[in-house]
Formats: sequence, C-alpha cells, structure tokens
Amino acid sequence: MTKSALQIARAAYQPKLPKALKGNVKAVAGAATQSVADQEAIQKLFPNTYGMPLIKFEATDEAIEFPAINVGVILSGGQAPGGHNVISGLFDGIKKLNKDSKLYGFILGPGGLVDHNYMELTADIIDEYRNTGGFDIIGSGRTKLEKEDQFEKGYEILKELGIKALVIIGGDDSNTNACVLAEYYAAKNYGVQVIGCPKTIDGDLKNEMIETSFGFDTACKTYSEVIGNIQRDCNSARKYWHFIKLMGRSASHIALECALQVQPNICIVSEEVEAKDMSLDDVVTYIATAVANRAAQGNNFGTVLIPEGLVEFIPAMKRLIAELNDFLAANAEEFSHIKKSHQRDYIISKLTPENAAIYASLPEGVARQLTLDRDPHGNVQVSLIETEKLLSEMVGKKLAAWKEEGKFVGKFAAQHHFFGYEGRCAAPSNFDADYCYSLGYTAASLIANGKTGYMSSVRNTTASADEWIAGGVPITMMMNMERRHGEMKPVIQKALVKLDGAPFKAFAAQRETWAKETAYVYPGPIQYFGPTEVCDQPTKTLQLEQGK
Repeated sequence: MTKSALQIARAAYQPKLPKALKGNVKAVAGAATQSVADQEAIQKLFPNTYGMPLIKFEATDEAIEFPAINVGVILSGGQAPGGHNVISGLFDGIKKLNKDSKLYGFILGPGGLVDHNYMELTADIIDEYRNTGGFDIIGSGRTKLEKEDQFEKGYEILKELGIKALVIIGGDDSNTNACVLAEYYAAKNYGVQVIGCPKTIDGDLKNEMIETSFGFDTACKTYSEVIGNIQRDCNSARKYWHFIKLMGRSASHIALECALQVQPNICIVSEEVEAKDMSLDDVVTYIATAVANRAAQGNNFGTVLIPEGLVEFIPAMKRLIAELNDFLAANAEEFSHIKKSHQRDYIISKLTPENAAIYASLPEGVARQLTLDRDPHGNVQVSLIETEKLLSEMVGKKLAAWKEEGKFVGKFAAQHHFFGYEGRCAAPSNFDADYCYSLGYTAASLIANGKTGYMSSVRNTTASADEWIAGGVPITMMMNMERRHGEMKPVIQKALVKLDGAPFKAFAAQRETWAKETAYVYPGPIQYFGPTEVCDQPTKTLQLEQGK
C-alpha cells in the first residue's frame, strides 16, 4: 500500500494522555446523578443504570492484577476524525491491564453485532490505523439497536467470543442505543458491560461532563481552511458573493466555530433565527442589506456561512413543511393526477393563507423539491434543499427590486459551496488525536472498574493534555423524553448553540464590523508539527466557553 509522506510521519505520533491514566489508576465515585429532565420516566425505563455516580480516575501507587478480558468495539453513525484513535486507545488500555486481553471489531456498525460480522483487531492492524482519519478499520453503519431480538442476536456472538464488554463509538442516537443495550444486558444479568464514546462533528453531543464531541475540532479546522481560501479568492477577484453551506443539521456549532475562525461577512445561526421568530424573508433581507451596504462602499463581494439545517429552524417554514407533509399524505392520489405545470398553483390554492404566501414566494426549484421528494416516512427531505442557492436566489431577487427603487447601486453575482463530507474523515488534528486516544483509554479503565451504561469523559480540555480529567458519566444523566415518529422515546438531549453562551456572544459583538469591513482571517491547513500554539490549539468555542 502506497502511503503519503504525511501518513508515514503521522504513524509515529504518540498521542498525549492525562497524567492520571499513565500509571496505576483508581476510580473515585462522585455524587449520584439524575437525568436532565423527565426524571421519573427515565428512571422507570432504566432501573438498573439510572442515578449512578460520576466517576473520576486518579493515579494510585496500588497495582492491581486484572484478568484478561475480551472487548468488542463498534463505530456507529456518520464518520468523524479520530475514531481510529479511540480504538487505538482502547486497545492499548486493555493490553496494559493484561497483555492477553483481546479486541474484536464489529464490521459496518451495529449491524455487524446483529449479523455476527466481526474481526479480531490485532496489534499489526491497529498500528496501520493510528492517527489516521476515517472509520475504514471496521467501517460504520446506521443500524439502530432498539429491539429485543437484536439484543439477543448480539448476545449470541458476544457469548460465543467470550466478550464481556462492548464499546459503542457514536453520536447522541448511538449512545442512546448503547444505554438501552446496557440496561437490557444488566436486567438479564448477562454480564456484558456497555460503554459509549462521544462522537459527532456537529458538536451537538456535549454537556458539563462532555466538553466537546470528537471530530468537531478537525472538521471545523478543515472547513475553515477552505473557507479562508475562498475568502482570499473573494478578496482578490472582488466580484462574487460566496454562499457556503456547512454541515450541522440539528445545531449551528460548526457554522459558529468557522465564523469565529475566519470572520466572514455574514454567518447565520439557526438557533437565533428560531429564537427571534425570523421568517425566510427576514433572513433574506438581513443578507441583502449587508450586500447593499458593502456595494455602497464599492465592495461587490463577500462570504455568507449557512448551517445545513437552517430551513427547519425558520418557524414559518417549519409550519409550511408540516402542513405540506399532512396535505400531501392525505391527498397523494389526487395530487398524482395534477399536471406538472399546474402543481404549484394547485398547492397554493389548498394551503392556509399564511403558508400559501410563503410557498408562492419560494423559487420554483425549491417549491418543487418540497412537494416531490419525500423520505420513506412521507416527509420532506429537508437535507436535500440547497439552502445556499435558495438564499442567494432570493437575495438576488430582492436586490433587483431595490435597484429599481434606487436602493441598491452595485452588482450581485453568487457562487455556491457545500462543505460536508470533506471534513468527516480528515487526518485528526493533534487535539482530536490526543482527545480520542484518551477517550479510548478511559473506556478501558471504565471496563476494568466494572462499569456499564457510562460514557467515556475527558474534561479540562483547554489545558495541556497532562492536566485533562478522565472519568465516566452515566448516559442516563444526559437523557430526556422526546417525541419520535409519534411516540415518546428516551433520547440524549441535543446541545444547541446557546445564545447567552460566550462563543455566540463573542461572534455577535463583532459581526456588524465583519459585515461592513473585509476582516477575513486565513487559518491555513491543519498543522501537525511545529510550535504548540500552531499545532495544539483547541477550538475557539472551547476556549471561549472555558474563559481561556
């Protein structure tokens, strides 16, 4: 296999670990916990794993003999940089406890557990994947573990391989599934521990015990490099407005972090749009005003950052989509007989006045997309809406009207970009390489201490890795009840951008200046070697949240 120079050099990188994990380790139990909401309902669903204490690992002189243990690992959901290092840390952690311990990887996600598709991960395989991006060591998948027959099917192979602990590396849904599995195996006395690890580039799996989800740092640095390059081009050619959509369907953490890194002219934050009850037209007017103000200074160029899930956060659009979903489900037969050219008018005539007006204001392509492409549940596929094109088209229309009225004197030409997959499998930054390795190592310590239903936690992450605090947090502590597909389900509460939080406040304090001036910052590519201030910086979000 041919390797690049960076791959070869990177393989030799030794990730840093918290001081407490370097020698003998003892688990110190903290206060008992409760779920963030719906305590009674969650406790009823998780009688065996609810209310457990927080765990913190501390160094000790006492050496303990650990028996060899077989451990299984699963990569679940979308990729995020650093997954391979979680597995490396887990491998090194269980081997340090006992060199005869074994690690098995289930292939292509939770489906591998159910279908008994696995491989043993030996030292030579692990060494090939240290400090690399991607999930290709065993692949990932989106199978949900929620039915008893799946748990039983999984237990068959765990029993056969003598696996006593299972580590599930995933986002909020995957860790919810991990918690359900931990509860099931505990209730049945199967003797299988289940530990979760917090993964998602979206950054929406966090709380006081999980300061950041892994992959967020690398993904934001990857996107910021490319946005910086676009801004350099933008400021060189001086003739385009670049509309850049960024991953993050449920929260705007990526867009906000990238804005703090590159200082674009405009960044829309979905959570603010929702809180202010802004309409689509309000968002369009906000962008168009900034374009017009820059044009008045002779600057017909700029950058706009847009979170992927924006449309779902605009309350009026949410209402329109809900009515469309209901109407098209109830009238599918009749709608299928309407001629293509008449479909738009037909729908406008059937909607409530408020929704009809919004629907009529949408560009043709988007309106068609809202009515034609449904997912298997009959819902609009919001992620397919090209929000960046929708906004630039509507901004262009508004500016043309303003030109007639003499309110706009410039030119407006747009370019469109969507950055998503580009950031999910990048070689992890030093921060993510260290953080992920520590999460895996911590998971090994949780297993050694007999824990189940816990998520691996590494805190104090703006300090040097030496000072990081490793421990575990009961997954039930993060849960609340939410309506999913018509029924109430226990799920890990998503962390949205806090409008009263330090990162958003820092952005809000500067955005008017950025809108008027060309204040671009060009972060350049991720640096793996060199001075620590260039190579080991955590995200701006983390630094601001922790007052650094």
